[in-house]
Amino acid sequence: MRSMKFLKTIICCLLFTQINAQKQPVTKQTEPGRPKLVVGLVIDQMRWDYLQRFADRYGSGGFKRLMKDGFNCNNNFINYATTQTAAGHTSLYTGSVPAIHGVLGNSWYSRELKRNVYCTEDTSVVTVGSSSNAGKMSPVNIQTTTIGDELRLATNFRSKVISISIKDRGSILTGGHSANAAYWFDNSVGGFITSTYYMKELPQWVQQFNNKKLPDQYLQQNWNTLYPIETYQQSTGDAQPYEKIIPGEDNTFPHITAAIQKDKYNSFRHMPQGSTYTLEMAKAAIEGEQLGRGAFTDLLAVSCSSPDLVGHEFGPNSLELEDTYLRLDQDIAAFLSYLDKTIGKDQYTLFLSADHGVAENSTFLRLNKIPSPVLTNGVLEARINQVLQSEFKISNGISKIINQQVYLNHPAIQGQDEPAVLNAITKELLSIPAMANVYTLKNLPTATMPERLRELVTNSYNQKLSGDIYYAIKPHAYQGSDKGASHGLWYNYDTHLPLIFYGWGIQKGSTNRRTNITDVAATLAALLKVQMPSGCIGEVIEE
Repeated sequence: MRSMKFLKTIICCLLFTQINAQKQPVTKQTEPGRPKLVVGLVIDQMRWDYLQRFADRYGSGGFKRLMKDGFNCNNNFINYATTQTAAGHTSLYTGSVPAIHGVLGNSWYSRELKRNVYCTEDTSVVTVGSSSNAGKMSPVNIQTTTIGDELRLATNFRSKVISISIKDRGSILTGGHSANAAYWFDNSVGGFITSTYYMKELPQWVQQFNNKKLPDQYLQQNWNTLYPIETYQQSTGDAQPYEKIIPGEDNTFPHITAAIQKDKYNSFRHMPQGSTYTLEMAKAAIEGEQLGRGAFTDLLAVSCSSPDLVGHEFGPNSLELEDTYLRLDQDIAAFLSYLDKTIGKDQYTLFLSADHGVAENSTFLRLNKIPSPVLTNGVLEARINQVLQSEFKISNGISKIINQQVYLNHPAIQGQDEPAVLNAITKELLSIPAMANVYTLKNLPTATMPERLRELVTNSYNQKLSGDIYYAIKPHAYQGSDKGASHGLWYNYDTHLPLIFYGWGIQKGSTNRRTNITDVAATLAALLKVQMPSGCIGEVIEE
């Protein structure tokens, strides 16, 4: 009898529990607190000082808005030695350095293939959007994940990652391995393309954007100064003899781009309107992919390449460069206003940075009493081969010189005393007036050198991919033509870059402590509550 009562009690308890459980609301899966959209805005070849140099002419809605309402890292630096576009973009989004992520520069020498390898080359894919070979590209050479990859992994691939740039490397290397799409400009069609790594055909919204033929419209407008030319006080005069020219044009304002017939879309890349066009494509991507509208945070990586091309042609003290940044300021202001209206003023997080800086033109420096020796291309290889022939009877002892690295032809020097060969090359290079430092890469840990330089060179050295000797020319020395301007060294003009965070989750303020290009991905990972990229060595900017 007691057992029957006990059994009834148990049954009643189970029924009560089941009924009560059915009344409990089902907990809906929600994403951790994150912004609707993350926007990375990389300005190719933007030195830190451009934020201040042209500040009196910037409007209130572009660079000044970001500096006033965002968090400004005033002492942000590249923490490796070879300051090139591909390495910079990859380091920003991986939080890593060439020694780890494997993108040593725009190109590097492959001993296995016995040729240079381009940073995004991939012969296993084909172009989507044109019949050219410009789309045979992918992120296959990145050896780590990016912040976009980690965001996709954290949301089980429900977040979207889209990257856009006129340059293939500025787009592909920022999106990462698992990006939904990367788009870049193809001169053969005057529009954006991609590769079969991402898709089989261009989305309808990209086709519609390309059909607007905006580059043709910009070319027809010509390029004159935004303001009266006599008001440009931060630049030298127009048409300097040490400036290069826009392909198919000249180096004098106004630039009559409407008259360019041959390879006109290559000329378009060298106009400030290239940034306008890139940001218009970014807006189209937000609309076409409905970025920032879903349940999970999306990422849009945008790289404005035209400032780099203008800088290479005319130099950082040119009228063209100043005008480019005054126009870019207006473009950024318009883009921020668009994000405010489309995503919501406090619903997106944006960072602005650069991939590298640039040196002043060597002739310009010498005219202003600043030493700037020129090292002609081809001199290094000729002198090294000469000393190897005279001292060791070695012919063709050098396979390649690239990225300030000398690759020995090891089969050619087999049987020789390799330390003696390396020592002879080092001695010969140091005898060149423009040369500052020469180091054997495998001996870096014991070399007598400044610790800062040791860190930078070590972070550029990949045992499998790098050469045998690293050299650095003197500050402000120039390797190559003495026209235009270039970059690629470890000095401050190439490594000191802007870094501003703005928007959701960001406090207003600034810091003068040293930060690094690798800290961007680490900081975004902390903000988004996702894993850091696999090779990240950066630190969170906690302020």
